[in-house]
Amino acid sequence: MAKVCVITGGGSGMGLETARYIDKDVILVLTGRTVGKLENAKKILEEEGHQVHLIPCDVSSRRDVHELCLLAAGLGTIKTVIHAAGLSPTMADPETIIKVNAVGTKNVNMEFYKYMNDGGVIVDVASSSAYEAPGILVKHQIYEEAEYKEDAFIKHMTGEANLAPDEYNKSGMAYVMSKNFVVWYAQKCAHEYAKKGIRVVSVSPGLIETDMGSKEVEKSEFARKMIDLTCAGRMGTAKELGFALAAIADERNGYLCGIDVLIDGGASTGKKFKEAMKE
Repeated sequence: MAKVCVITGGGSGMGLETARYIDKDVILVLTGRTVGKLENAKKILEEEGHQVHLIPCDVSSRRDVHELCLLAAGLGTIKTVIHAAGLSPTMADPETIIKVNAVGTKNVNMEFYKYMNDGGVIVDVASSSAYEAPGILVKHQIYEEAEYKEDAFIKHMTGEANLAPDEYNKSGMAYVMSKNFVVWYAQKCAHEYAKKGIRVVSVSPGLIETDMGSKEVEKSEFARKMIDLTCAGRMGTAKELGFALAAIADERNGYLCGIDVLIDGGASTGKKFKEAMKE
């Protein structure tokens, strides 16, 4: 049967760039919230020789994700899922960010697990912001509620985000906590899904030069400072992240699983060295 690669958030940015690096004999299924972006991505990819199917999907809806799985499974063997869909602080309120980023990841992993077998891979896109989560707020007992007590999980996570002082920072905290959850959840799934031969890994990009990333830089002084801490003194590009995601998902990377791959241009280490110099 034909191999199928599903990319959430595939209409633009790193999702679209990842699709361009997938082998052309693999059927691509792109999903996202904006039909216009998906149709434009389909045109670009088909002109480059890819086979592309589209389906709008809200990953925070378990039913939508289930329908996405059915479509993908009907096209062939689902070998790769790259979950790049997500919302940044400038895009939504705290509860919506938690639903899309955290609950969405839970929905994608749990549903696709049912339809994937030995040799399959799920790559969950987190963020370098995950490493900024305040330790006092990282409570794995709350994270564990996501699978079985979704409403309670959303309530607890949103409540923690709302401890921040203003609206932007509330959404920012929701983003940080949701991405910290993604890192934790991908590792949990990696060990559970291994019994079916499914590999799971998360990737934490730093600031990437997309519409989403550029808006955060405009709004956040912290984001601008992080750029200065990178080795190259710039944001990453969607093309660079697309290549990295496709390479991480490649079946030849079979031993890469159960960890988070941090791709932030050295900003995290730059921060450590700068702090060390102050001491």
